[in-house]
Formats: sequence, structure tokens, C-alpha cells
Amino acid sequence: MKKSISEKVYFFFNTDDKNVDEHLPRNYFLLLISSIFTKLGDTLSNPKTVLAWIMNYINAPVYMISFIVPIRESGSMLPQIFLASYIKTKAKRKWVFVFGSILQFVSIFAIGLTAYFFEGVLAGGLIILFLIIFSLSRSLCSVSSKDVLGKTIPKDKRGKLKGYTVSVSGVLVLLAGLFLMYKSKNDASLLFYSGILVFASSMWLISAFIYSKIKECKSDIEENKDTWKEVLQRIKIVKKDAHFRNFIIARSLLLCSALTAPFYVLLAQENIGKESYLLGLFIIANGVASILSAPVWGKMADISSKNVMTFATVIASILGVGMFVIIEVFTDFSKVFWLYPVAFFFLGIAHSGIRLGRKTYVINMAEGNKRTDYVAVSNTIIGLILLVTGGISALASILSVELVLLVLSLFGLLGAFMSYKLPNVEAA
Repeated sequence: MKKSISEKVYFFFNTDDKNVDEHLPRNYFLLLISSIFTKLGDTLSNPKTVLAWIMNYINAPVYMISFIVPIRESGSMLPQIFLASYIKTKAKRKWVFVFGSILQFVSIFAIGLTAYFFEGVLAGGLIILFLIIFSLSRSLCSVSSKDVLGKTIPKDKRGKLKGYTVSVSGVLVLLAGLFLMYKSKNDASLLFYSGILVFASSMWLISAFIYSKIKECKSDIEENKDTWKEVLQRIKIVKKDAHFRNFIIARSLLLCSALTAPFYVLLAQENIGKESYLLGLFIIANGVASILSAPVWGKMADISSKNVMTFATVIASILGVGMFVIIEVFTDFSKVFWLYPVAFFFLGIAHSGIRLGRKTYVINMAEGNKRTDYVAVSNTIIGLILLVTGGISALASILSVELVLLVLSLFGLLGAFMSYKLPNVEAA
């Protein structure tokens, strides 16, 4: 019997699997392709690189630029504890993801148009407004996607799937970075930069269409109860469930890789300059890091996702401490231009592992609606912590960028220890 494309892809990545559910290869393929498009869109509208670059290009105030990373990251997490109640009333959660993806398409498309037609304070304010809408839409996708993944893909295949997704999208990111470097050397215009965002927005529209084709079984649904009462009930999980509480503490300390990323870019600008080719180099470094590391992290996560979190955080933390020493002690070496893209490459490896490890861990901790609660509560708490620590880091960086990098890296080492102490959920 001739195999379909989805079956060929599935068995190429899972050569040891012989007897599988009839919908598994199709769902595996659709989840892979859908995620590749959204990750490419994420890269081409990344607030740490592309969006910050464009806002500076259109003369948006610096204080507005400093808000975009905390808004994008925490804004997608904070509402999840409220959204969980709504999502649990839906038998098929893939449609929540589809709706959220369409809203993300609209938001990034609007940011692209804003960047082209406006400038200064007005442009900055509109971009932040649309970024808030984007983040809220992203939260819909975050909660629902983990539930759909848990229902459609077996536990021992989830980490590997995420790893291959990041790796394949990394190839596209690498190509995008090379193209940006080429255009930067040929005086890229405002139309080009706005076009990047418009193109990025289309990635979510394509992803929504692909995701809608997933074969998802019906979930147990709950009646729409009092939202605030539901929220309070979920918060109590943190108090009652020691395992879950320790995971949140560990994950809070793992934020070092996300929070330190912009400071590598700032250090490069301070010590090397603001030449436009650096944007392409940082994107390329991150793309290559994903290509090389994600499949390895994915395979490791299927064995022990908590060990992936531990090892990856140790890498990010040692890197941060090392960069502090170079900046403070070996000042001549800090002027070498390739130092920062190389450092960003290793940070990309670490960040890929941390994200993949903690996502796999929380999905494998529980089943059904309990999984939805775990994802929603943890993301809401982390979103709040990210917003607070991100604001403090932004203020502290005015005094010393490298000192903030050191402090965050030391917290990361503590997070690595906390991750190591967590039980291995893959063995359950």
C-alpha cells in the first residue's frame, strides 16, 4: 500500500514506530508544518531584533522600545488563567488556536502598515497597541495548542516533534537572516522593513488553515462557571500541589535566557556599533543554533525533560558569567565583532533547550483538563514575574548592562539546581 506524504514524514522521523493510530501520521505532519510557519513568523517579527530595529528606524521613543519585549512575552501569559475556563467549555480546542492565529495575522499586518505610514510617538503607540492584541491572541494559541498536542501525539513523541519543528524552522530563519544581511548592505528601505512584517503576518494565516485540518478527538467539557471563582480554584493548585509549585519556582529562575537576550544585542551596539549587518548576524546565529540543537534537545526531552532544562540553563548561565568577565576584565577582546554573534549562537542553543524542556515537562505532568490548568496557571504566574523582572532589568540596565547580565545568569544557576531536583515525569 502506497504511503501518503504525512506517513512518509512521520516514519522518517520515527523509524522505530511500526503500529500507529490511523490519524497519528497526519496530525504529526500538520502540527510540524503549522509550527514551522508560526516560528518563522515569530522570528521575522521578533521584538528583540526585528521589531526593535524597525521602531528605532521610524524614530519611536526609546522608552517605548524598551516595553515591547515584556509586553509581547508577558502579555501572552498573564490572561491564560482566565482563558482556561473558556477553553475547557470547548470539546475541540483546535478552533481556539485557529482563531488566535488569525488575530495574530491581523495584529502583525497592522504593525507593518503602521511602520510604513507613521513615525515617532504615534507610530510607537500604535505598534504597542497592536502588540498587546497580538500577545492576547498568542495566549489563546498557547493554552489550546498544548492541549491539542497532548491529545493527538503520544508522550514519547512530543519532545522529538518540537525538536524537529524548531530545527526545520531554523533553516528558514537562517535563509531569512542571510537575505536581511544582503538587503542591509544595499540600503534597505522602510518599504522593505515594513514588507518583512507583512510577510511575517501571513505565516499565522497559513498556520491557521493547516491547523484546522488536524483530526482532534473531543475533550471532556465543563460548564462555563463563575470565572473569578474558577481562577481562585486554579491558584490553589500552587498551594496544594508541591510538584507543580516547584516547577513554577524552577521555571521562574529559568527566565535568564529570555531576559538576557536583548542585553547581548545592547552590548554589541555599545562595543561594536549599530551597523545594520549585525541584525542579520544575530538572526543567523539564532537560526543555526536551532538547526543544530533542537533535534538533540527533543530526543533528550522524551527521556528526561527536566534534565534538558537543567543542562540548557547551565549553558546560558555560564555564558552570561563569561561575557561579564570579558566585558569587565578583557576589554580589548570585547571590541571583537564576532564575539557577540557567537555568544548569541550559544545562547540560542541554551534558550532552545530551556523552552523545549519546560514545554515538554508541563505537558507530560498531567492529562486532560488538569493539563490545561497547569499550563494556564504556570504561564500566568510566569507572565507576571516576567513583567516585573523585565521592568527592573530595563531600569537597572541604564546603570550597567553587563551587571544585569551577571545577576540574571547567577539566578539561572539556581534555576538549574531547582530543575535537577524535579521528578522525572517521562518515567511516570
